[in-house]
Amino acid sequence: MIRYLTSGESHGPSLTAIVEGVPAGLEISEEFIAKQLARRQKGYGRGGRMAWEKDKATISSGVRHGLTMGSPIALSLPNRAFKKDKANWPVVMSKDPVEEKIERITLARPGHADLVGTQKFRFDDIRPVIERSSARETAARVAATALSRRLLEHFGIYVGGHVIQLGSVGFKNWDEVRAHTDSIITQKNALEISEIADKSEVRCLNADLTEQMVEEIKQVRKDGYSLGGHYEIIVSGVPAGLGSYVHWDKKLDGKIAQAVMGTQAMKGVEIGYGFEAGRQTGNLVHDEITYNSENDKFDRATNRAGGIEGGMSTGQPIIIRGCMKPIPTMLKALGTVDLDSKKPTETRYERSDVCALPRAVVVVENVIADVIANAFLEKFGGDSIAEIEERYEAAQ
Repeated sequence: MIRYLTSGESHGPSLTAIVEGVPAGLEISEEFIAKQLARRQKGYGRGGRMAWEKDKATISSGVRHGLTMGSPIALSLPNRAFKKDKANWPVVMSKDPVEEKIERITLARPGHADLVGTQKFRFDDIRPVIERSSARETAARVAATALSRRLLEHFGIYVGGHVIQLGSVGFKNWDEVRAHTDSIITQKNALEISEIADKSEVRCLNADLTEQMVEEIKQVRKDGYSLGGHYEIIVSGVPAGLGSYVHWDKKLDGKIAQAVMGTQAMKGVEIGYGFEAGRQTGNLVHDEITYNSENDKFDRATNRAGGIEGGMSTGQPIIIRGCMKPIPTMLKALGTVDLDSKKPTETRYERSDVCALPRAVVVVENVIADVIANAFLEKFGGDSIAEIEERYEAAQ
């Protein structure tokens, strides 16, 4: 099974990731990882840091001659902010004690990890919480999970994501979204959804909605606030039977939900019809089963379940939707309390995005890819790609 850990702070020297469990013989390159990192940095509404912090992950172990060796893979992403601002960050984030007086941050932001994190670890300064809880960490996570994404693509499984709602602007309903995605998946695969969405400034498949979303961001920026929204991730080419119904922690949808909710700023997740299913009668929710005598395969007339039944993949595209809250850091201050004086005051401004939703789609694509890859390995796994190919082909 693939497992990864990330380490590093937002303005520290670098981010690091260790990935173990990737089978031997998988073709991988720094360029493939760089493509995912570049996608993560695009999107209208981003903050100033994205304009000059071009992420590049260096592979320092676990890969030889372009192929994984089955051993742990080490990835390093240097933070240009640390090197660029030599007068500040190397001192503020120094691993050694410093003589300089460092400004303490004592104003916690509502909606952020600031206050609870400071209480949990008994800090007298919010900076350590800000540095590690920052969405900057997702750069290391995207680099690490790009390996899982590459494994899936080797076996014809693709992940694609797009924005379906940004603030008050978005698709009206499930059927309207399906009209924009189903034909794409039928013609090719979910990867094409991402390729089309990447051409939009806000990763929306509809040109008219893209313009409206951009205008929404412009207005909210003027108001000094922030925006969140909803997105959809689709996984195509998934074989039936990934996951299991026999234990709660083996259910594929449960693992997907954890991956989504474990991503910064996420507040909700649903599979297929999701919450809409609770407002409908059963005949309008469940997918009737069909049989194709030509290929001797069972199928379903619809895919309202989102490709998962009983915690297992059905063989249809897996459809996941998530909700991202607005960024807690805003130009217009909110009320807080100073940790030292205990007096009410206003939050301080930290540089941030107005809307990080388009970037978050890429992060969630990749963490979901990791879940699917592990479910795939659990069913067809081996120590090498060649061994997995043999088992996968034998099961077809």
